[in-house]
Amino acid sequence: MPASALETSLSPYLRLHKDNPVAWRVWGPEAMTEAEAAGKPIFLSIGYTGCHWCHVMNEESFSDPEIAATLNEHFIPVLLDKEERPDIDLFYQSAMPLMGLGGGWPLNILLTPDGAPFFVTQYVPKDERMGQPSFRSVLTDAAALWQERNGEALAQAAAVRQALETQYGSDISAGPETVQLDMAALRIAQRYDIFFGGQIGTPKMPLACQLELLWRAYLRTGLPQYSQLLFGALDNMLYGALWDHVGGGFFRYCHDERWTIPHFEKSLADNAQMLDILSGVYQINRSTLVRSRAEELVAWLLRQMKLPGGGFASHLDSRSEGQEALYYVWTEAEMDAALVGTFAARFKSIYEISHDGNFFGRNIPRRLSMASQPTSDADEALLAKQRAMLLAARDKRTPPLRDDKLLADANGLTIAALALAGAVFERADWLAEAVTTFNAVAATLGDGARLYHAALDGQHGAHGFADDYANMARAALQLYEVSGDRRFLEQAKIWVKTLDTHFWDEARGGYFYTDDTLSSPLLRPRFHTDNPASPANATMLGVLSRLILLTGEQPYTEHAPRLLRSFAGEAGRSFPGMAAYFNGAETYSVALQVVVFGSRASAQTQELIRTVWGKALPGRLLVVVEPGMSLPAGHPCADAGMQNNQPTAYLCQGATRAGPITSPVMLSQLLTLPQQKRPDA
Repeated sequence: MPASALETSLSPYLRLHKDNPVAWRVWGPEAMTEAEAAGKPIFLSIGYTGCHWCHVMNEESFSDPEIAATLNEHFIPVLLDKEERPDIDLFYQSAMPLMGLGGGWPLNILLTPDGAPFFVTQYVPKDERMGQPSFRSVLTDAAALWQERNGEALAQAAAVRQALETQYGSDISAGPETVQLDMAALRIAQRYDIFFGGQIGTPKMPLACQLELLWRAYLRTGLPQYSQLLFGALDNMLYGALWDHVGGGFFRYCHDERWTIPHFEKSLADNAQMLDILSGVYQINRSTLVRSRAEELVAWLLRQMKLPGGGFASHLDSRSEGQEALYYVWTEAEMDAALVGTFAARFKSIYEISHDGNFFGRNIPRRLSMASQPTSDADEALLAKQRAMLLAARDKRTPPLRDDKLLADANGLTIAALALAGAVFERADWLAEAVTTFNAVAATLGDGARLYHAALDGQHGAHGFADDYANMARAALQLYEVSGDRRFLEQAKIWVKTLDTHFWDEARGGYFYTDDTLSSPLLRPRFHTDNPASPANATMLGVLSRLILLTGEQPYTEHAPRLLRSFAGEAGRSFPGMAAYFNGAETYSVALQVVVFGSRASAQTQELIRTVWGKALPGRLLVVVEPGMSLPAGHPCADAGMQNNQPTAYLCQGATRAGPITSPVMLSQLLTLPQQKRPDA
């Protein structure tokens, strides 16, 4: 691949490699044809802009002329940005456990010319280090495997190919009775750390889908064990080093079980999911901590992640000026200088700042040791002022590299989270930002009924994947629910129709990750496990459930139950990685619709609406029917309306209806009752 092609690539990650002596190719049939003609294996390296070790490998190995000569002589080198082609990344990530490695980046994998993997590794140092072989020796051994023991390499490729075909080609459907929500919650809860929160072991990741599962389990059962696990995990995330206490936003994960040392990368998708979690938890506990973190998170999104043309960037790198964490950490002297004129000693005591530091001689601000100690409103006001002073000082530093790709799936998550948070926290400006972002994404990535996955500087990448359509349809329905603007509902229906037409698996049910024109190598997978965000096949359980409530139309009524059954056979075996699927299954089974008749301009209507948003109802759909509007024929509230000219609410499950309810107090009491499984689920 010529350096000029890398330089003008859609991917900032590929652009970073433009000066490599490695003769990189782009992923595609041309590279496979070249490999077949040359009789060489493909060396596929997958990474992304926010990946620290990807950058290290680029600087150490891919910039080295001798290593480049080995790569160019014995392999067809292909470089790929996992955010540009997530289908290829997800497929080969799933091959890694079959070859003895866990997932992660950089992913360096050797393929036969037709794409079957036979050798895999991740980051490897340029030179031998602490028992790790050098990258040179790894390449030499891999070349020898292909050239001298070709039969062994082909046998390994055939075995992995067969395992992948079994994994993605098998029928794993079962009856809905096999989806045991309480058992799944119990099994996941047993894997949680009762002392420090989050899953037992390291690294400690937020895993928003699992947090939502615990939240739902607490609401469904009332068992305090679930709330303790949920709030314990959140407290450590919100007070610990996973949270950027100076600038807001969550880092990707923590290296240690006590949440004290983060990996300093920030992801748009992670933060969007965590904003959703904060909104749901706030509906339960009205915590000032949760509210302040939500406000700080949105402020970070708007300040540091918003793109000039609308929408949000995908990632922030963990490094600046070539060093991990440099942008985020402080010496005590730097902090004293930034906080001059204030009570700096109090701040340093609360945020664990010392002369010797807590991170290689520098300090990561965190307040775990003081989390249980109450602070006054005056203290918190001063701390907020001091954090603003530190942020102003930090803004003078060289910031981490930002990946400015506009991604449909990550922005869909963000739009839905902003819309929900806007309703829950009563922030009309957040809702307006969600609408603005939706319009920007639809205009930039929309192409009739189709979506592109990514765009940068006016360039489009591949056509959208299932996650893009699912997340943008979910975002559209969330905007419709909050605003009542019917254009969002119609757009959601258009994108779901595209999914049903071009992604639906007629033979087994569920959605393929790629459409019917763009297939992954070897086979076309359906994904049902968290990665770590919800896969399309889980997201669509919620989307289809809401469309059933809104319209009662086919194919929603056909596809939703079949989608549930399509992966139910895995529900008892892969529960730790299927939290989002269980969450979607619960939405399908409870699916409560709150219908409010009345003008949104009416204060009484707004009181009923605020009552709904004040309750934690994960299976909820709110519909406001204004004067002159009507519901579809067959809707349980089609013949209902306002009582005595007062705004009136009704609760609908399946074909049943409860109401009329004109009192916000009565509505609140009814919504506090545990949600019941609907009769036809």
